[in-house]
Amino acid sequence: MSPILVRPVREQLEHDRVIRLLQAKYKRKFDVAVNVGNEQSAPVGAGPLPWYPDLVLQERGRKLVGVVEVETAESVNNLEAMSQWVAFGKLRAQFHLYVPASAIDSTRRLCGDLAIPVAEIWAYHSIGDQLRFTLVQKSGPGLPKGSPEPRASQPKAGANGSGRAAADKADRATKATPAPKVAKAVAAPAPKKPAPKAKAAPAPAKKTPVAVKAVAAVKAAVAVKAAVAVKKVAAKPANGAKAGNGKKKAAPAVVKSAKRR
Repeated sequence: MSPILVRPVREQLEHDRVIRLLQAKYKRKFDVAVNVGNEQSAPVGAGPLPWYPDLVLQERGRKLVGVVEVETAESVNNLEAMSQWVAFGKLRAQFHLYVPASAIDSTRRLCGDLAIPVAEIWAYHSIGDQLRFTLVQKSGPGLPKGSPEPRASQPKAGANGSGRAAADKADRATKATPAPKVAKAVAAPAPKKPAPKAKAAPAPAKKTPVAVKAVAAVKAAVAVKAAVAVKKVAAKPANGAKAGNGKKKAAPAVVKSAKRR
């Protein structure tokens, strides 16, 4: 609970609900202590004025491994970041921050401006009656596992060191044995496409006997018309000359008749 902020009742209920859900989530691996509402049962930090984050994560040996702070839309501001986030970032434990999905950009900007080392930033939003969490930013290796991993058992050495010698011998044999080479698959060549055949030039059309006869008839008709035209042109001067001679012969007849009168 922030000592400098009084949330609306609706946001405070949502804030406490998120804390209970995260408590059940982290309880599988760590000892989880919570500070819900006005409770101050799990302090962190040395000195006369300790801090009370929303969730305190400890290993089984009571070693502090992380602190979790849940914010609402009203508590994502510069004053809250300077008063609490900076202090949580200086602890020798990972600092996880849960904010509404609508406040992600503001959270990133505040952490960047104040140089707050946040290990993880989560966004939460409600779908109906359920709350969903989404990891938005992560830096570092993450939280340690709740229980140490079991180590592989090594062969015990005998009185004369035969066990250790056998292990060394097995290691040398493993290193000396070359790894089998994997044959590379050779891709089959793609079949060549046959070259397109050149198109033969079309053969000239043969003239049929009927066509030959038609051409000969046309030529003959043209020749006949030409001969007729030539005869007409040659006959025109002869007719003119005959008409002139007739006129000249008729003139004396008229003169003779005049004389008789």
